[in-house]
Amino acid sequence: MIRFVDLFAGIGGLRMGFEHALAKFGIETQCVMSSEIDRAASETYAQNFGEQPMGDIKGIDDCPEFDFLLAGFPCQPFSYAGKQMGFGDTRGTLFFEIERLLKRYRPKGFLLENVRGLVTHDGGRTLQTILRKLND
Repeated sequence: MIRFVDLFAGIGGLRMGFEHALAKFGIETQCVMSSEIDRAASETYAQNFGEQPMGDIKGIDDCPEFDFLLAGFPCQPFSYAGKQMGFGDTRGTLFFEIERLLKRYRPKGFLLENVRGLVTHDGGRTLQTILRKLND
């Protein structure tokens, strides 16, 4: 059984793909906590999974033990369609909340999802910062 958390959960697309992929290999999963700040997305998530996500990730200090972390952190600061303010946009700094939880809980694995623009944002320096933090 793989116990996981679903951060920046939206309506649960990343979770759904994760659970479906593992089920193909006969691996059972259990979501032990989810987090989503958008009210409408949280309502849809609750309808999809029968679980109400916690709110703002910045208010989450304690999680049940988990093996894997899923996070589709906000893409607007890095997207070609957005203002591309990166870490200068408060939504861009939410990646560091993921880093905080990874450091504290040290799961066996994690999956982060964002947008194509993340790779080239700020001449690639944003991605390098993220990779350096993840390697640490």
